[in-house]
Amino acid sequence: MAKGNITSDLFKQPCNFIKGATRPEHYPLPRTPEVAFIGRSNVGKSSLINALVKRKELARTSNTPGRTQEINFFSLADTLTIVDLPGYGFAQAPTRVKDNWIDQSLAYFKTREQLIRVFVLVDSRHGLKKSDEEFMVFLDSVPISYQIVLTKCDKTKQTEIDQLKTDLELDLKKHSAAFPDVVLTSAKDKIGLYELRGVLLKLLQSPR
Repeated sequence: MAKGNITSDLFKQPCNFIKGATRPEHYPLPRTPEVAFIGRSNVGKSSLINALVKRKELARTSNTPGRTQEINFFSLADTLTIVDLPGYGFAQAPTRVKDNWIDQSLAYFKTREQLIRVFVLVDSRHGLKKSDEEFMVFLDSVPISYQIVLTKCDKTKQTEIDQLKTDLELDLKKHSAAFPDVVLTSAKDKIGLYELRGVLLKLLQSPR
């Protein structure tokens, strides 16, 4: 699909698993612009990726926090690479394993020059946690452009979501690498998928 012809039809195209990797030497060769999704364990990351590309079981979902232990790469119509990064926070895993996941993520951010944005997922029921704040500070220091995506908005009252969005967008002004707009989503009720796809299309048209 030529760059000048990228449209919303992109999300009707095949999206396929490329590979899972734990070290830079095992990453797939860069072929297309790349976006990454990350968040606290059990934030609904895999479910959102599946809904975004209209596939039910592309990214593995689980009720067990911390299930994703590799960096998983997916190709959307050979036009965009979507990356599912291991979750952080209170994953039910030994400290040694969690430290390894952190090392994986750091190596990924420092080596993928084609990475055009990181989507930091935040559970709308809980708002920003300390681990989210710490991760945002890290992204500011790299620096890598990132954007907050609120998940599970179907489970939160609209007034609470509106206030959380306002508070977040005010807080983001303190972060040098943060994109100012917050996207509200629900994989279950398909909330915000159109808006998030629009963000991806704009990035593909003008990656930087």
